[in-house]
Amino acid sequence: IEKRGEKMSKENKSKGNKRFEVIENQGFEPTYEVIRDNKTGVLYMSLSSGFGSAMTLLVDRDGKPLVDNEF
Repeated sequence: IEKRGEKMSKENKSKGNKRFEVIENQGFEPTYEVIRDNKTGVLYMSLSSGFGSAMTLLVDRDGKPLVDNEF
């Protein structure tokens, strides 16, 4: 995923440095994915079903963003 107007450098592409990475995938239809922001460690959940999709920030019980413990 690239920011609008920005291109990922050839060096980053060749090293596989991706800003976002799917770290867990469950289901077939619908499909749930947990996505990690590799810059911040923040976790998001994506749901895809048919022609629709949604993405949301994962939060703890206090409403703070969940961060990957292994990040």
